[in-house]
Amino acid sequence: MLLLLCCAGGTAAFFLTGLGGDDAEPGDTLAGLACGPVRAVDMTGKLPRFTEYGDTQIRNAAIIIKVGQDMGVPPRGWVVAVATAMQESALRNLANSRVPASLALAHEGVGADHDSLGLFQQRPGWGTVAERLTPAYAARKFYEKLVKVGSWQRQPLSVAAQRVQISAYPDAYAKHEELASRIVDALSGGAARTVEVNSKAVCDAAEHGQIAASGWTAPIPGKVGSGFRTASRPGHDGVDIGAAKGTEIRAAAAGRVLVSTCDEDYRGRQDCDVDGFPGKKGCGWYVDLLHAGGYITRYCHMVVQPFVDLDQMVAAGEVIGKVGSSGNSSGPHLHFEVHLRNNRHASGAVNPVPFMRQRGAPLRGAE
Repeated sequence: MLLLLCCAGGTAAFFLTGLGGDDAEPGDTLAGLACGPVRAVDMTGKLPRFTEYGDTQIRNAAIIIKVGQDMGVPPRGWVVAVATAMQESALRNLANSRVPASLALAHEGVGADHDSLGLFQQRPGWGTVAERLTPAYAARKFYEKLVKVGSWQRQPLSVAAQRVQISAYPDAYAKHEELASRIVDALSGGAARTVEVNSKAVCDAAEHGQIAASGWTAPIPGKVGSGFRTASRPGHDGVDIGAAKGTEIRAAAAGRVLVSTCDEDYRGRQDCDVDGFPGKKGCGWYVDLLHAGGYITRYCHMVVQPFVDLDQMVAAGEVIGKVGSSGNSSGPHLHFEVHLRNNRHASGAVNPVPFMRQRGAPLRGAE
């Protein structure tokens, strides 16, 4: 289930409207509910509220998702499309002061980026003025081009969106992925938490390199043993996932390599090519990845030097190393951490268990 469209990337001027009525359900509440079966978007009912956007904007997001559903595009495409429209128009159907004919048609703000129009800021090659100002048409054209992008479901959102949009700001789309996923979840019963299995959307099953529509996957398909900051280990800033030595470790989401090195022990030695032991300092061979939204993931105790280098861009699910027992370790396992706000230190660490579950890539045995 897939599809897409195109336009020029740019910044448009617009005015925000008020939020949905007070009796509307908070979007984040709906996004946090258990994953569904995926449901069709109801365009006639009351839509959830999000503090970041008004009712008109969320209705435009609903149109984008509904078009994707009708076309059979997988949920990952809905996330990419919504995030793209968030960047291009802030989910506003924009006319253009440089296209006089657009001002006579229904619109929700006025931009001035070249001759771009609508939710996706599409240029004349994508349709007439009236067509580009029709949200459902604009969404359909986006999907038609998206599904022609090779391996689009596995690529970083910014890469897939840029292949469609050809924007002057190709990296700008990534910052919207988190909120776009929450909007998709709230409107369609948790679809951003699903993966495609035999052409069906399956909830909370992203592992073995399968990528949830949110863009996340479990780093290894093992069982969590030692948990996050337990009473016996209050300084344990991640979780330990048991696995056999040599098990492939995958990037939990697309990102850039911040660290790929052998951690020093208490004597300042870098001897990670041998098994470690409890009380030995350090992560052994380890990798830190920076993801969209300022998230950082850490992967410790690899058996050999990581397969990625500093500043390398990696795709979600890409193999970055193998499980081992280097560093402060009593046996083969992956020590996995998640950090917020670009903060690699303990103060930025959060429990990976609920974090990964909310993204459709739960860690086994961690409930």
